Amino acid sequence: MKQNRLLRALRLTTLSAVAAASMAGTQLANAADIPNKTLVFCSEGSPAGFDPAQYTTGVDFTANTFTVYNRLVEFERGGTKVEPGLAEKWDVSPDGKTVTFHLRHGVKFQTTAYFKPTREFNADDVVFTFERMLDPNQPFHKAYPVQFPYFTDMGLDKLITKVEKVDPYTVKFTLAEANAPFIQNIAMEYASILSAEYADQLLKDGKAADINQKPVGTGPFIFRSYTKDATIRFDGNPDYWKPNTVKLSKLIFSITPDPGVRVQKLKRDECQVMSYPRPADIAPLKADNNIQMPSQAGFNLGYLAYNVTHKPLDKVEVRQALDMAINKKAIVDSVYQGAGQLATNPMPPTQWSFYQGLKAASYDPDKAKALLAKAGLANGFEITLWAMPVQRPYNPNGKLMAEMIQADWAKIGVKANIVTYEWGEYIKRAHAGEDDSMLIGWTGDNGDPDNWLGTLLGCEAVNGNNFSKWCYKPFDELVQKGRTTMGQDARTKIYVQAQQIFAEQLPFSPIAHSTVYLPMSKKVVDMRIESLGYQRFDGVGMQ
Repeated sequence: MKQNRLLRALRLTTLSAVAAASMAGTQLANAADIPNKTLVFCSEGSPAGFDPAQYTTGVDFTANTFTVYNRLVEFERGGTKVEPGLAEKWDVSPDGKTVTFHLRHGVKFQTTAYFKPTREFNADDVVFTFERMLDPNQPFHKAYPVQFPYFTDMGLDKLITKVEKVDPYTVKFTLAEANAPFIQNIAMEYASILSAEYADQLLKDGKAADINQKPVGTGPFIFRSYTKDATIRFDGNPDYWKPNTVKLSKLIFSITPDPGVRVQKLKRDECQVMSYPRPADIAPLKADNNIQMPSQAGFNLGYLAYNVTHKPLDKVEVRQALDMAINKKAIVDSVYQGAGQLATNPMPPTQWSFYQGLKAASYDPDKAKALLAKAGLANGFEITLWAMPVQRPYNPNGKLMAEMIQADWAKIGVKANIVTYEWGEYIKRAHAGEDDSMLIGWTGDNGDPDNWLGTLLGCEAVNGNNFSKWCYKPFDELVQKGRTTMGQDARTKIYVQAQQIFAEQLPFSPIAHSTVYLPMSKKVVDMRIESLGYQRFDGVGMQ
């Protein structure tokens, strides 16, 4: 537009040149203005990769999504409200079936040792990102065939019928039907925008899989290197499109699975932020004058999933018996140590549509034995019980919880063999359905009830985050109805019915919701607890 005005009005040449020079100077100043500060984050595990569309865990998202990438719309820091991202604004048609995104101009993809962009972000990148997930015949998808669990778990592969480039800065999504949580869902991690130009380069070089190891995005930090089980290194992005957001020149992940070691590193200032302290470490950390300990009620749920495709867990009475045999209060006292609350529903009390009237069965080993006898299992049976190898906000000690459940089940004649794997392997094998029962959990992704009921229990999620492999038509029909119904009150009535069916069928046993703590050095400025479960370092500074 400036060039057109110059052609029409030569008298503005000098003024425009000054303005352009000023703008260039501002951009250079912003590039130079990243403070020469390094922050080390003691993370709890190694990411499985750097392609957000493939993964579902906070370990992966902290390491890739909120460092390297952006999305069309994004959640505000520390909350669930959606704000503009790579799209400046969007329009929804009256029938709810067309959503048009108007893209931001002047956004640059990162320059790395392995990719130098020749153009800025535009509609081609959005179309590529979503077509790759939608179309199994898309060339990049064929060259690098992977699963997209969130995309399919939420039914977006069926909901989105077309993604079209209207012009270089406008993209239109056509939906099969109106979808109440669509904008919230588009803000999620799987929808991180990739560079179509970079993908073309990888295809040409026969290295499509490198997109998962050598990421390129538009985000606040540029990926530099990854040593599995050791470190991930990022540099602050001098060309980031959000002014004054990048306040760290270096961001380093020090991968430290042992929570006790994370505490010691924090105390020695070897890292300035740590993930997931053990409950026993909270009081000593609070007492340390060099450490700040923000906390908030967790938007999470720790639970025990039953693989209903394995006998005898396909029987409701068996699942009810196993649930009734678990002394959940003792688990909350021992595992969460005052930083947890008993769970009854498949979502936390802070989620709108939570049904207060849902009552969990009481701890009753005798009644559990009677239920097993009724199911023809008076002599008990043997199953595997998978224990998480990492600390998560919803489960600070998977090993201890598994041991307590194992002891409880022994009292009703059920022999549980505890199994565990490295975290990436644990999730991969669980997706494949190798477990009989497993400890897992969830931290909400987008503030919508569908993110609990659909993502964890819907039929479309059976090969994804529905670790119970439970597909129950009356429940699933309610999930689908909730997605196409507009208005919070109307949707709440639907989700209350779904929670009642869940309680009757019990595909998993809710255990607890936890309080979330984020220990950090007092030198860290404006680091926020993310209610959606990951860590973000955009906007974070160091004194």
